[in-house]
Amino acid sequence: MKFFRVILLSALVSTPSYANDIQRLISTMQSNTPLINDLQQLTDEIGGRLTGSEANNHSVDWALSKFKQAKVTANKEYFQMPRAWIEHQAKGKVTGQGIEFTMQIATMPFTYTTAESGLNAEIVDLGRAQPSAFAAPEKLKNKWLLVETAILDDKAGIHGLFQEYIDFAEIERQALDAQATGIIYMSSRAKNLLYRHLPSTGADNKLPIIVIEREKALKIKRLLANNHTLNFNAQLNISNDDAYQTANVIAEIPGSTHADEIVLIGAHIDSFDMGTGALDNGSNVVLVIDIARQIAKLNIKPKRTIRFALFNGEEQGLFGSWAYTKQHLNELDKHVITSTIDIGTGKITGFFTNGRAEVIPLLNKILAPVQTLGPFEQVNVPVVGTDNYDFMVNGVANLVANQQDSNYASNYHAESDTFDKVDQVQLKHNATIMAAMVLGFANTQHIPWQKQNQQQVEALIDKFDVEASMKTFGVYQGWKNKTRPVRD
Repeated sequence: MKFFRVILLSALVSTPSYANDIQRLISTMQSNTPLINDLQQLTDEIGGRLTGSEANNHSVDWALSKFKQAKVTANKEYFQMPRAWIEHQAKGKVTGQGIEFTMQIATMPFTYTTAESGLNAEIVDLGRAQPSAFAAPEKLKNKWLLVETAILDDKAGIHGLFQEYIDFAEIERQALDAQATGIIYMSSRAKNLLYRHLPSTGADNKLPIIVIEREKALKIKRLLANNHTLNFNAQLNISNDDAYQTANVIAEIPGSTHADEIVLIGAHIDSFDMGTGALDNGSNVVLVIDIARQIAKLNIKPKRTIRFALFNGEEQGLFGSWAYTKQHLNELDKHVITSTIDIGTGKITGFFTNGRAEVIPLLNKILAPVQTLGPFEQVNVPVVGTDNYDFMVNGVANLVANQQDSNYASNYHAESDTFDKVDQVQLKHNATIMAAMVLGFANTQHIPWQKQNQQQVEALIDKFDVEASMKTFGVYQGWKNKTRPVRD
């Protein structure tokens, strides 16, 4: 098998040392590297990294220092976020005839602060908020709408998580149309666990949206079913300020023969602030840093430039990767492929190739040296919801690691997303796979595709019916009005 791999790799590239470089990199990625120590620093010491927060700014400086310690050229690339948003305190209280109790709540991003007395209104139970629940919108006006959710456990996994996003987008639209006071989502996690998602309207959100403890939501439903009239009061202390500046961290190892051609690997350095962002996406931040560190340590000279991107503002609307594509617009033609990893430490089972079927044959060959960590199967459908998006709509060939759920969905954006949830062994395996993939593309002699033009991208969006996903993650309006990306 080893002989077969060497022959195969030699057929892919022109430099005889390539197979040796790949094997050396694989070996060192599987050895004892600073990967896990880095992750513990990032999560336990710096913590949750909401864009615009002091911790987020600290994490940017921390990552920059890690690249520089590894003797990898790196810098901050500044860009503007449209709105600053930080929850300082959130309190919830239910009252009724002879009834009064408080609960833990979490606001969804870009919900506004309330008066000191709070935002008070009657509660209406919408059940699962099927379309029929909005049939009489006049009955929902100026009411808090309680929405029941399915439990999101390891069995429901990533499919259940994205179904929640899809459901919430339509619920939020109809609640706004009905002029509801706001939405109360029952937490889809048991045992009082709270979390937050980005509303489908992103920074343009105008509706108060909160998550409450599942057990308290079930209590409210029982009381309402027994004909109690209940009011909900939300006291929210939130910073909701104007646009501000933040930064991506961009590092690179220059190519030896095709320095103008770029292979990019990225992860997002920001997280929501309720946990410490270990699975989403600290584990993959340190993965990207460690790949750069080990390539530099081994003095490997890739044929093409390898660029390492730690994007900011991902959780609040994919703003960092969008900024990158605007700042590097003139060199996007030279980005031969980009890759993103963003599903915690679940086992990599292959890659989403995002409608670019022509990538698959070469990708399969490049993954051959790490096949024992597979098997790998590529999925040729577009993914919306992480930092590949703006590369895709700009026509750049892009990959997203397809990973098993592991315990990702059940801890997603929640207080429980902490270092102890990380599968350290699998993280090392994933780092090895991504390292081999990136160096493989950097050293392959011929890339048999080019950046798609505007017409081809539009055909891809139509073919795969991507618009529904765009609406779910708040990027459709930019596509429709031709501001993201700019089109002729």
